[in-house]
Amino acid sequence: MENSGRVVVITGAAGGIGKALLDAFHRDGDTIAAVDLAGTNVADLANALDARHAGFHCDVSSEAEIIALFAEIEARFGRIDALVNNAALGPTMAATVDTDVTSFRKALRINLLGPFVLAREAARRMTGGGVIVNIASLAGVLGNPKRNAYAASKAGLISVTRSLACEWAGRGIRVSAVAPGYVRTPMAAELERTGKTNLDLVRRRVPMGRMARPDEIASAARFLASPAARYVTGSILSVDGGWLSFNQPGDAHPPVSGTPETELAKPAVERRERVVLVTGGAKGIGEALARRFAVSGDTIVIADKDAEGAALVARSLGPKHLSHALDIASEEAVLDLFATIKQRFGRLDILVNNAAIADGFLPALDQMSADLEKVLDVNVTGAFLCAREAVRLMGDAGGVILNLGSINTFLPFAPRHAYGASKAAIDILTRCMAAELGPAGIRTATIAPGYIRTPGVAALEAAGKIDTKAIRRRIPLGDMGRPEDIAEAAYFLASDEASYINGSILYVDGGWTSFGNAGDASEIAEEELQGAAE
Repeated sequence: MENSGRVVVITGAAGGIGKALLDAFHRDGDTIAAVDLAGTNVADLANALDARHAGFHCDVSSEAEIIALFAEIEARFGRIDALVNNAALGPTMAATVDTDVTSFRKALRINLLGPFVLAREAARRMTGGGVIVNIASLAGVLGNPKRNAYAASKAGLISVTRSLACEWAGRGIRVSAVAPGYVRTPMAAELERTGKTNLDLVRRRVPMGRMARPDEIASAARFLASPAARYVTGSILSVDGGWLSFNQPGDAHPPVSGTPETELAKPAVERRERVVLVTGGAKGIGEALARRFAVSGDTIVIADKDAEGAALVARSLGPKHLSHALDIASEEAVLDLFATIKQRFGRLDILVNNAAIADGFLPALDQMSADLEKVLDVNVTGAFLCAREAVRLMGDAGGVILNLGSINTFLPFAPRHAYGASKAAIDILTRCMAAELGPAGIRTATIAPGYIRTPGVAALEAAGKIDTKAIRRRIPLGDMGRPEDIAEAAYFLASDEASYINGSILYVDGGWTSFGNAGDASEIAEEELQGAAE
Protein backbone atom coordinates (compact mmCIF):
# COMPACT_ATOMS: atom_id res chain seq x y z
CA MET A 1 0.00 0.00 0.00
CA GLU A 2 2.97 2.32 -0.51
CA ASN A 3 2.24 5.65 -2.20
CA SER A 4 5.73 7.16 -2.32
CA GLY A 5 5.90 10.57 -3.91
CA ARG A 6 2.49 11.94 -2.96
CA VAL A 7 2.00 15.22 -1.12
CA VAL A 8 -0.51 14.69 1.68
CA VAL A 9 -2.10 17.44 3.77
CA ILE A 10 -3.12 16.36 7.29
CA THR A 11 -5.07 18.76 9.52
CA GLY A 12 -5.29 18.48 13.29
CA ALA A 13 -1.85 16.91 13.04
CA ALA A 14 -0.74 17.72 16.58
CA GLY A 15 -3.58 15.77 18.23
CA GLY A 16 -3.82 12.10 19.09
CA ILE A 17 -5.28 10.84 15.81
CA GLY A 18 -3.28 13.48 13.93
CA LYS A 19 0.04 12.13 15.18
CA ALA A 20 -1.00 8.61 14.21
CA LEU A 21 -1.91 9.88 10.73
CA LEU A 22 1.52 11.48 10.39
CA ASP A 23 3.17 8.19 11.25
CA ALA A 24 0.95 6.12 8.92
CA PHE A 25 1.47 8.29 5.83
CA HIS A 26 5.16 8.82 6.61
CA ARG A 27 5.65 5.04 6.60
CA ASP A 28 4.22 4.97 3.08
CA GLY A 29 6.86 7.42 1.86
CA ASP A 30 4.45 10.33 1.40
CA THR A 31 5.53 13.94 1.83
CA ILE A 32 3.39 15.51 4.53
CA ALA A 33 2.10 19.01 5.08
CA ALA A 34 1.11 18.86 8.75
CA VAL A 35 -1.43 21.48 9.81
CA ASP A 36 -2.64 22.63 13.21
CA LEU A 37 -3.39 25.75 15.24
CA ALA A 38 -0.78 28.37 16.09
CA GLY A 39 0.84 27.54 19.40
CA THR A 40 0.93 23.80 18.76
CA ASN A 41 4.14 21.87 18.13
CA VAL A 42 3.06 20.81 14.64
CA ALA A 43 6.26 22.12 13.01
CA ASP A 44 8.41 20.11 15.41
CA LEU A 45 6.34 17.00 14.75
CA ALA A 46 6.79 17.37 10.99
CA ASN A 47 10.50 18.03 11.26
CA ALA A 48 10.94 15.01 13.52
CA LEU A 49 9.78 12.77 10.67
CA ASP A 50 12.45 14.01 8.27
CA ALA A 51 13.42 17.11 6.31
CA ARG A 52 10.95 16.52 3.46
CA HIS A 53 7.94 17.37 5.61
CA ALA A 54 6.75 20.71 6.91
CA GLY A 55 4.38 22.06 9.54
CA PHE A 56 1.89 24.87 8.98
CA HIS A 57 -0.37 26.86 11.26
CA CYS A 58 -4.01 27.45 10.39
CA ASP A 59 -7.32 28.08 12.12
CA VAL A 60 -9.65 25.95 9.98
CA SER A 61 -12.64 28.04 11.04
CA SER A 62 -11.20 30.91 8.97
CA GLU A 63 -11.70 30.73 5.21
CA ALA A 64 -9.03 33.38 4.69
CA GLU A 65 -6.46 31.38 6.66
CA ILE A 66 -7.28 28.22 4.71
CA ILE A 67 -6.81 29.98 1.38
CA ALA A 68 -3.47 31.36 2.58
CA LEU A 69 -2.49 27.92 3.89
CA PHE A 70 -2.94 26.23 0.52
CA ALA A 71 -1.06 28.95 -1.28
CA GLU A 72 1.82 28.35 1.12
CA ILE A 73 1.67 24.56 0.72
CA GLU A 74 1.54 24.85 -3.06
CA ALA A 75 4.53 27.20 -3.05
CA ARG A 76 6.47 24.74 -0.90
CA PHE A 77 5.58 21.42 -2.58
CA GLY A 78 4.20 22.36 -6.00
CA ARG A 79 1.11 20.17 -5.79
CA ILE A 80 -1.36 18.36 -3.49
CA ASP A 81 -2.36 14.73 -3.94
CA ALA A 82 -4.32 13.90 -0.79
CA LEU A 83 -6.06 15.65 2.09
CA VAL A 84 -7.02 14.13 5.43
CA ASN A 85 -9.55 16.40 7.16
CA ASN A 86 -8.91 15.52 10.78
CA ALA A 87 -9.06 18.85 12.64
CA ALA A 88 -12.15 19.11 14.82
CA LEU A 89 -13.69 20.73 17.89
CA GLY A 90 -14.86 18.15 20.39
CA PRO A 91 -18.34 17.99 21.92
CA THR A 92 -19.10 20.58 24.59
CA MET A 93 -21.52 18.22 26.39
CA ALA A 94 -23.83 21.15 27.18
CA ALA A 95 -27.57 20.75 27.58
CA THR A 96 -29.69 22.13 24.76
CA VAL A 97 -31.03 25.01 26.88
CA ASP A 98 -27.49 25.87 28.00
CA THR A 99 -25.98 26.00 24.50
CA ASP A 100 -25.50 29.50 23.15
CA VAL A 101 -25.70 30.10 19.41
CA THR A 102 -22.11 31.36 19.25
CA SER A 103 -20.80 28.00 20.50
CA PHE A 104 -23.16 26.13 18.19
CA ARG A 105 -21.95 28.07 15.15
CA LYS A 106 -18.31 27.61 16.19
CA ALA A 107 -18.67 23.82 16.06
CA LEU A 108 -20.23 24.03 12.59
CA ARG A 109 -17.47 26.34 11.36
CA ILE A 110 -14.64 24.12 12.56
CA ASN A 111 -16.12 20.66 11.96
CA LEU A 112 -18.12 21.22 8.78
CA LEU A 113 -17.43 24.53 7.03
CA GLY A 114 -13.68 24.26 7.61
CA PRO A 115 -13.36 20.77 6.08
CA PHE A 116 -15.50 21.89 3.12
CA VAL A 117 -13.24 24.86 2.38
CA LEU A 118 -10.13 22.71 2.91
CA ALA A 119 -11.50 20.15 0.45
CA ARG A 120 -12.38 22.88 -2.05
CA GLU A 121 -8.91 24.40 -1.97
CA ALA A 122 -7.23 20.99 -2.13
CA ALA A 123 -9.40 19.91 -5.09
CA ARG A 124 -8.47 23.06 -7.01
CA ARG A 125 -4.87 21.87 -6.90
CA MET A 126 -5.56 18.17 -7.63
CA THR A 127 -5.28 18.63 -11.38
CA GLY A 128 -4.36 15.01 -11.99
CA GLY A 129 -6.86 13.52 -9.55
CA GLY A 130 -6.47 12.91 -5.86
CA VAL A 131 -8.16 11.69 -2.71
CA ILE A 132 -9.82 13.30 0.29
CA VAL A 133 -10.54 11.44 3.53
CA ASN A 134 -12.72 13.13 6.15
CA ILE A 135 -12.59 12.06 9.77
CA ALA A 136 -16.24 12.07 10.80
CA SER A 137 -17.72 10.37 13.88
CA LEU A 138 -20.36 7.93 15.03
CA ALA A 139 -21.92 11.02 16.58
CA GLY A 140 -22.95 11.92 13.04
CA VAL A 141 -24.80 8.61 12.70
CA LEU A 142 -26.33 8.01 16.16
CA GLY A 143 -27.96 10.56 18.41
CA ASN A 144 -26.46 11.34 21.81
CA PRO A 145 -27.68 13.74 24.51
CA LYS A 146 -25.85 17.05 24.89
CA ARG A 147 -23.85 16.68 21.67
CA ASN A 148 -26.12 18.77 19.45
CA ALA A 149 -23.60 20.95 17.63
CA TYR A 150 -20.89 18.29 17.39
CA ALA A 151 -23.29 15.63 16.10
CA ALA A 152 -24.91 18.00 13.61
CA SER A 153 -21.52 19.03 12.26
CA LYS A 154 -20.36 15.44 11.82
CA ALA A 155 -23.62 14.37 10.14
CA GLY A 156 -23.18 17.31 7.82
CA LEU A 157 -19.61 16.25 7.09
CA ILE A 158 -20.80 12.75 6.17
CA SER A 159 -23.34 14.23 3.77
CA VAL A 160 -20.75 16.54 2.22
CA THR A 161 -18.41 13.57 1.82
CA ARG A 162 -21.00 11.86 -0.36
CA SER A 163 -22.00 14.91 -2.39
CA LEU A 164 -18.39 15.89 -3.10
CA ALA A 165 -17.63 12.29 -4.07
CA CYS A 166 -20.33 12.52 -6.73
CA GLU A 167 -19.36 15.98 -7.97
CA TRP A 168 -15.62 15.38 -8.20
CA ALA A 169 -15.53 11.76 -9.40
CA GLY A 170 -15.29 12.98 -12.99
CA ARG A 171 -12.12 14.84 -12.06
CA GLY A 172 -10.54 11.69 -10.67
CA ILE A 173 -10.92 12.81 -7.06
CA ARG A 174 -12.21 10.25 -4.57
CA VAL A 175 -13.82 11.42 -1.30
CA SER A 176 -14.55 9.06 1.61
CA ALA A 177 -14.81 9.23 5.38
CA VAL A 178 -13.88 7.34 8.52
CA ALA A 179 -16.43 7.39 11.34
CA PRO A 180 -14.60 6.56 14.58
CA GLY A 181 -16.26 5.42 17.74
CA TYR A 182 -14.60 6.17 21.06
CA VAL A 183 -10.85 6.62 20.63
CA ARG A 184 -8.28 6.88 23.39
CA THR A 185 -7.05 10.40 22.63
CA PRO A 186 -6.17 13.40 24.82
CA MET A 187 -9.71 14.64 24.06
CA ALA A 188 -11.25 11.46 25.50
CA ALA A 189 -8.90 11.61 28.50
CA GLU A 190 -10.01 15.18 29.17
CA LEU A 191 -13.68 14.20 29.04
CA GLU A 192 -12.96 11.51 31.61
CA ARG A 193 -10.89 13.85 33.79
CA THR A 194 -13.67 16.43 33.90
CA GLY A 195 -16.29 13.82 34.70
CA LYS A 196 -18.12 14.22 31.38
CA THR A 197 -17.78 10.56 30.44
CA ASN A 198 -17.15 7.22 32.10
CA LEU A 199 -14.72 5.21 29.99
CA ASP A 200 -15.42 2.01 31.94
CA LEU A 201 -19.03 2.22 30.80
CA VAL A 202 -17.86 2.96 27.27
CA ARG A 203 -15.79 -0.23 27.18
CA ARG A 204 -18.74 -2.29 28.39
CA ARG A 205 -20.85 -0.85 25.56
CA VAL A 206 -18.32 -1.94 22.87
CA PRO A 207 -18.46 -5.63 21.80
CA MET A 208 -14.66 -5.67 21.59
CA GLY A 209 -14.42 -4.40 25.18
CA ARG A 210 -12.12 -1.45 24.60
CA MET A 211 -11.77 1.92 22.93
CA ALA A 212 -9.84 2.35 19.70
CA ARG A 213 -6.24 3.43 19.49
CA PRO A 214 -5.43 6.43 17.26
CA ASP A 215 -3.36 4.20 14.97
CA GLU A 216 -6.50 2.14 14.19
CA ILE A 217 -8.26 5.24 12.87
CA ALA A 218 -5.16 6.25 10.95
CA SER A 219 -4.91 2.81 9.34
CA ALA A 220 -8.47 3.08 8.01
CA ALA A 221 -7.77 6.55 6.59
CA ARG A 222 -4.54 5.29 5.06
CA PHE A 223 -6.37 2.47 3.29
CA LEU A 224 -9.12 4.76 1.95
CA ALA A 225 -6.45 7.15 0.63
CA SER A 226 -4.47 4.37 -1.03
CA PRO A 227 -4.57 2.99 -4.59
CA ALA A 228 -5.95 -0.24 -3.09
CA ALA A 229 -9.21 1.67 -2.54
CA ARG A 230 -9.34 3.04 -6.09
CA TYR A 231 -13.04 2.09 -6.50
CA VAL A 232 -14.12 3.39 -3.08
CA THR A 233 -15.68 6.85 -3.07
CA GLY A 234 -18.54 8.31 -1.06
CA SER A 235 -18.19 5.46 1.45
CA ILE A 236 -18.33 6.00 5.21
CA LEU A 237 -16.30 3.38 7.07
CA SER A 238 -17.22 2.94 10.73
CA VAL A 239 -14.28 2.07 12.99
CA ASP A 240 -16.10 1.48 16.25
CA GLY A 241 -15.33 -1.99 17.61
CA GLY A 242 -18.93 -2.99 16.92
CA TRP A 243 -20.70 -0.13 18.75
CA LEU A 244 -23.18 0.39 15.91
CA SER A 245 -23.99 -3.31 15.81
CA PHE A 246 -25.16 -3.66 19.42
CA ASN A 247 -28.86 -3.00 19.96
CA GLN A 248 -30.14 -4.30 23.27
CA PRO A 249 -30.18 -3.36 26.97
CA GLY A 250 -27.19 -4.24 29.07
CA ASP A 251 -23.50 -4.64 28.35
CA ALA A 252 -22.03 -5.63 25.00
CA HIS A 253 -18.89 -6.87 26.77
CA PRO A 254 -18.26 -8.06 30.33
CA PRO A 255 -16.80 -5.38 32.65
CA VAL A 256 -13.11 -4.80 32.05
CA SER A 257 -10.71 -4.25 34.94
CA GLY A 258 -8.56 -1.21 34.26
CA THR A 259 -7.42 -0.12 30.82
CA PRO A 260 -6.82 -2.95 28.34
CA GLU A 261 -3.25 -3.17 27.07
CA THR A 262 -4.46 -3.27 23.48
CA GLU A 263 -6.12 0.12 24.04
CA LEU A 264 -2.84 1.68 25.14
CA ALA A 265 -0.47 0.32 22.51
CA LYS A 266 -0.55 -1.66 19.30
CA PRO A 267 0.34 -5.26 20.15
CA ALA A 268 3.33 -6.82 18.48
CA VAL A 269 1.86 -9.23 15.97
CA GLU A 270 4.03 -11.85 14.34
CA ARG A 271 2.92 -12.32 10.74
CA ARG A 272 1.88 -15.93 10.31
CA GLU A 273 0.42 -17.92 7.49
CA ARG A 274 -3.36 -17.80 7.80
CA VAL A 275 -5.88 -20.39 6.68
CA VAL A 276 -8.48 -18.62 4.54
CA LEU A 277 -11.73 -20.11 3.23
CA VAL A 278 -13.23 -18.43 0.16
CA THR A 279 -16.65 -19.69 -0.92
CA GLY A 280 -17.60 -19.23 -4.55
CA GLY A 281 -13.89 -19.06 -5.29
CA ALA A 282 -13.78 -20.66 -8.75
CA LYS A 283 -14.13 -17.45 -10.75
CA GLY A 284 -14.80 -13.73 -10.72
CA ILE A 285 -14.60 -12.00 -7.35
CA GLY A 286 -14.00 -15.31 -5.55
CA GLU A 287 -10.96 -16.11 -7.65
CA ALA A 288 -9.59 -12.60 -7.14
CA LEU A 289 -10.06 -12.98 -3.39
CA ALA A 290 -8.20 -16.29 -3.37
CA ARG A 291 -5.32 -14.88 -5.38
CA ARG A 292 -5.00 -11.75 -3.21
CA PHE A 293 -4.66 -13.71 0.01
CA ALA A 294 -2.43 -16.35 -1.58
CA VAL A 295 0.06 -13.83 -2.94
CA SER A 296 0.65 -12.66 0.64
CA GLY A 297 1.51 -16.15 1.82
CA ASP A 298 -1.81 -17.36 3.21
CA THR A 299 -3.16 -20.86 2.63
CA ILE A 300 -6.42 -20.83 0.71
CA VAL A 301 -9.36 -23.24 0.69
CA ILE A 302 -11.43 -22.64 -2.44
CA ALA A 303 -14.97 -23.99 -2.12
CA ASP A 304 -17.35 -23.87 -5.04
CA LYS A 305 -20.15 -25.82 -6.67
CA ASP A 306 -17.95 -25.75 -9.76
CA ALA A 307 -15.51 -28.38 -8.48
CA GLU A 308 -13.38 -28.35 -11.63
CA GLY A 309 -13.07 -24.58 -11.65
CA ALA A 310 -12.13 -24.52 -7.95
CA ALA A 311 -9.49 -27.19 -8.55
CA LEU A 312 -7.99 -25.24 -11.44
CA VAL A 313 -7.63 -22.12 -9.30
CA ALA A 314 -6.15 -24.08 -6.39
CA ARG A 315 -3.59 -25.77 -8.65
CA SER A 316 -2.60 -22.44 -10.16
CA LEU A 317 -1.90 -21.07 -6.68
CA GLY A 318 0.38 -23.90 -5.63
CA PRO A 319 0.40 -27.30 -3.91
CA LYS A 320 -0.41 -26.12 -0.38
CA HIS A 321 -3.84 -24.79 -1.36
CA LEU A 322 -7.02 -26.85 -1.30
CA SER A 323 -10.17 -26.99 -3.42
CA HIS A 324 -13.46 -28.49 -2.32
CA ALA A 325 -16.76 -29.09 -4.10
CA LEU A 326 -19.52 -27.36 -2.18
CA ASP A 327 -23.26 -26.98 -2.45
CA ILE A 328 -23.49 -24.19 0.10
CA ALA A 329 -27.25 -24.61 0.53
CA SER A 330 -26.71 -28.13 1.88
CA GLU A 331 -25.93 -28.35 5.58
CA GLU A 332 -24.41 -31.80 5.05
CA ALA A 333 -22.06 -30.43 2.40
CA VAL A 334 -21.02 -27.49 4.60
CA LEU A 335 -20.30 -29.81 7.53
CA ASP A 336 -18.20 -32.01 5.25
CA LEU A 337 -16.20 -28.98 4.07
CA PHE A 338 -15.38 -27.87 7.60
CA ALA A 339 -14.54 -31.39 8.69
CA THR A 340 -12.02 -31.49 5.84
CA ILE A 341 -10.53 -28.12 6.85
CA LYS A 342 -10.22 -29.26 10.47
CA GLN A 343 -8.57 -32.50 9.47
CA ARG A 344 -6.16 -30.83 7.04
CA PHE A 345 -5.27 -27.62 8.90
CA GLY A 346 -6.69 -27.86 12.40
CA ARG A 347 -8.05 -24.34 12.32
CA LEU A 348 -9.57 -21.55 10.25
CA ASP A 349 -8.47 -17.93 10.55
CA ILE A 350 -10.55 -16.12 7.91
CA LEU A 351 -13.85 -16.89 6.21
CA VAL A 352 -14.90 -14.92 3.14
CA ASN A 353 -18.56 -15.67 2.39
CA ASN A 354 -18.62 -14.89 -1.31
CA ALA A 355 -20.84 -17.60 -2.85
CA ALA A 356 -24.10 -16.18 -4.18
CA ILE A 357 -26.59 -16.48 -7.01
CA ALA A 358 -28.73 -13.89 -8.77
CA ASP A 359 -32.47 -14.11 -9.07
CA GLY A 360 -34.50 -14.51 -12.24
CA PHE A 361 -35.58 -10.88 -12.81
CA LEU A 362 -39.21 -12.01 -12.84
CA PRO A 363 -41.96 -9.52 -11.92
CA ALA A 364 -43.30 -10.10 -8.41
CA LEU A 365 -46.65 -11.28 -9.77
CA ASP A 366 -44.86 -14.07 -11.61
CA GLN A 367 -42.59 -15.15 -8.77
CA MET A 368 -43.29 -18.18 -6.62
CA SER A 369 -42.04 -18.58 -3.08
CA ALA A 370 -39.69 -21.26 -4.36
CA ASP A 371 -37.96 -18.68 -6.56
CA LEU A 372 -37.18 -16.53 -3.53
CA GLU A 373 -36.30 -19.49 -1.34
CA LYS A 374 -33.67 -20.72 -3.80
CA VAL A 375 -31.82 -17.40 -3.62
CA LEU A 376 -32.17 -17.15 0.15
CA ASP A 377 -30.90 -20.72 0.64
CA VAL A 378 -27.65 -19.94 -1.16
CA ASN A 379 -27.07 -16.30 -0.30
CA VAL A 380 -28.23 -16.24 3.32
CA THR A 381 -28.67 -19.71 4.82
CA GLY A 382 -25.49 -20.99 3.17
CA ALA A 383 -23.50 -18.01 4.40
CA PHE A 384 -24.91 -18.49 7.90
CA LEU A 385 -23.99 -22.19 7.92
CA CYS A 386 -20.42 -21.40 6.90
CA ALA A 387 -20.14 -18.64 9.51
CA ARG A 388 -21.48 -20.94 12.24
CA GLU A 389 -18.96 -23.64 11.45
CA ALA A 390 -16.16 -21.11 11.05
CA VAL A 391 -16.78 -19.81 14.57
CA ARG A 392 -16.39 -23.36 15.88
CA LEU A 393 -13.07 -23.78 14.09
CA MET A 394 -11.74 -20.36 15.10
CA GLY A 395 -12.31 -21.03 18.79
CA ASP A 396 -10.32 -19.07 21.34
CA ALA A 397 -7.80 -17.92 18.75
CA GLY A 398 -10.31 -15.54 17.21
CA GLY A 399 -10.59 -14.73 13.53
CA VAL A 400 -12.35 -12.69 10.88
CA ILE A 401 -15.60 -13.34 9.00
CA LEU A 402 -16.19 -11.25 5.88
CA ASN A 403 -19.55 -11.35 4.14
CA LEU A 404 -20.12 -10.15 0.59
CA GLY A 405 -23.11 -7.85 0.45
CA SER A 406 -24.11 -5.60 -2.43
CA ILE A 407 -25.27 -2.12 -3.32
CA ASN A 408 -28.68 -3.84 -3.14
CA THR A 409 -28.12 -4.08 0.61
CA PHE A 410 -28.88 -0.36 0.73
CA LEU A 411 -30.74 0.27 -2.54
CA PRO A 412 -32.88 -2.70 -3.64
CA PHE A 413 -33.68 -3.02 -7.35
CA ALA A 414 -37.05 -4.04 -8.79
CA PRO A 415 -37.83 -6.79 -9.59
CA ARG A 416 -34.78 -8.31 -7.84
CA HIS A 417 -36.70 -8.82 -4.62
CA ALA A 418 -35.00 -12.02 -3.48
CA TYR A 419 -31.48 -10.82 -4.20
CA GLY A 420 -32.00 -7.50 -2.41
CA ALA A 421 -33.57 -9.24 0.55
CA SER A 422 -30.69 -11.71 0.73
CA LYS A 423 -28.07 -8.98 0.75
CA ALA A 424 -29.92 -6.95 3.37
CA ALA A 425 -30.04 -10.13 5.46
CA ILE A 426 -26.30 -10.64 5.02
CA ASP A 427 -25.54 -7.17 6.37
CA ILE A 428 -27.65 -7.65 9.48
CA LEU A 429 -26.11 -11.11 10.03
CA THR A 430 -22.73 -9.40 9.98
CA ARG A 431 -23.88 -6.96 12.64
CA CYS A 432 -25.52 -9.61 14.83
CA MET A 433 -22.33 -11.64 14.77
CA ALA A 434 -20.21 -8.58 15.52
CA ALA A 435 -22.27 -7.93 18.64
CA GLU A 436 -22.16 -11.57 19.74
CA LEU A 437 -18.65 -12.57 18.77
CA GLY A 438 -16.69 -9.38 19.50
CA PRO A 439 -15.97 -10.46 23.09
CA ALA A 440 -14.59 -13.75 21.71
CA GLY A 441 -12.07 -11.97 19.50
CA ILE A 442 -13.88 -12.64 16.22
CA ARG A 443 -14.43 -9.62 13.99
CA THR A 444 -16.95 -9.38 11.16
CA ALA A 445 -17.50 -6.96 8.29
CA THR A 446 -19.54 -6.65 5.12
CA ILE A 447 -18.07 -5.70 1.76
CA ALA A 448 -20.75 -4.28 -0.55
CA PRO A 449 -19.66 -4.31 -4.19
CA GLY A 450 -21.30 -2.22 -6.85
CA TYR A 451 -21.26 -3.38 -10.46
CA ILE A 452 -18.07 -5.38 -10.96
CA ARG A 453 -16.82 -6.80 -14.25
CA THR A 454 -17.34 -10.50 -13.53
CA PRO A 455 -18.52 -13.47 -15.59
CA GLY A 456 -21.88 -13.15 -13.84
CA VAL A 457 -22.33 -9.55 -14.92
CA ALA A 458 -21.21 -10.46 -18.45
CA ALA A 459 -23.90 -13.17 -18.55
CA LEU A 460 -26.57 -10.70 -17.42
CA GLU A 461 -25.45 -8.29 -20.13
CA ALA A 462 -25.49 -11.00 -22.80
CA ALA A 463 -29.01 -12.00 -21.74
CA GLY A 464 -30.20 -8.41 -22.05
CA LYS A 465 -30.93 -8.18 -18.33
CA ILE A 466 -28.73 -5.10 -17.78
CA ASP A 467 -27.76 -2.03 -19.84
CA THR A 468 -24.00 -1.53 -19.42
CA LYS A 469 -23.99 1.96 -20.93
CA ALA A 470 -26.74 3.16 -18.60
CA ILE A 471 -25.02 1.54 -15.63
CA ARG A 472 -21.72 3.27 -16.31
CA ARG A 473 -23.46 6.63 -16.56
CA ARG A 474 -25.14 5.93 -13.19
CA ILE A 475 -21.73 5.41 -11.48
CA PRO A 476 -19.98 8.63 -10.38
CA LEU A 477 -16.56 7.16 -11.21
CA GLY A 478 -17.91 6.32 -14.66
CA ASP A 479 -17.03 2.65 -14.88
CA MET A 480 -17.60 -0.74 -13.32
CA GLY A 481 -15.14 -2.02 -10.79
CA ARG A 482 -12.74 -4.93 -11.05
CA PRO A 483 -12.77 -8.11 -8.97
CA GLU A 484 -9.39 -7.04 -7.62
CA ASP A 485 -11.03 -3.97 -6.05
CA ILE A 486 -13.14 -6.23 -3.85
CA ALA A 487 -10.16 -8.44 -3.09
CA GLU A 488 -8.11 -5.45 -1.88
CA ALA A 489 -10.93 -4.35 0.41
CA ALA A 490 -11.25 -7.87 1.83
CA TYR A 491 -7.53 -8.19 2.38
CA PHE A 492 -7.47 -4.91 4.33
CA LEU A 493 -10.53 -5.75 6.43
CA ALA A 494 -9.05 -9.14 7.34
CA SER A 495 -5.72 -7.61 8.33
CA ASP A 496 -4.38 -6.32 11.64
CA GLU A 497 -4.64 -2.83 10.13
CA ALA A 498 -8.43 -3.18 10.48
CA SER A 499 -8.25 -4.42 14.08
CA TYR A 500 -11.04 -2.14 15.38
CA ILE A 501 -13.42 -2.58 12.42
CA ASN A 502 -16.25 -4.83 13.54
CA GLY A 503 -19.75 -5.11 12.09
CA SER A 504 -19.08 -2.34 9.57
CA ILE A 505 -20.08 -2.23 5.91
CA LEU A 506 -17.71 -0.93 3.25
CA TYR A 507 -19.22 0.01 -0.10
CA VAL A 508 -16.85 -0.58 -3.01
CA ASP A 509 -19.15 0.80 -5.67
CA GLY A 510 -17.58 3.75 -7.46
CA GLY A 511 -19.94 6.08 -5.60
CA TRP A 512 -23.19 4.37 -6.65
CA THR A 513 -24.84 4.55 -3.21
CA SER A 514 -23.83 8.19 -2.74
CA PHE A 515 -25.66 9.46 -5.82
CA GLY A 516 -29.17 10.67 -5.03
CA ASN A 517 -29.82 13.04 -7.90
CA ALA A 518 -31.90 12.66 -11.05
CA GLY A 519 -30.13 11.91 -14.32
CA ASP A 520 -26.65 10.56 -14.94
CA ALA A 521 -23.89 10.52 -12.32
CA SER A 522 -21.12 10.64 -14.93
CA GLU A 523 -20.56 11.58 -18.53
CA ILE A 524 -19.07 8.83 -20.67
CA ALA A 525 -17.85 9.62 -24.17
CA GLU A 526 -19.44 7.44 -26.89
CA GLU A 527 -16.05 6.21 -28.07
CA GLU A 528 -15.18 5.20 -24.51
CA LEU A 529 -18.41 3.22 -24.23
CA GLN A 530 -17.61 1.49 -27.51
CA GLY A 531 -14.12 0.62 -26.28
CA ALA A 532 -15.50 -0.85 -23.05
CA ALA A 533 -17.85 -3.09 -24.99
CA GLU A 534 -15.10 -4.53 -27.18
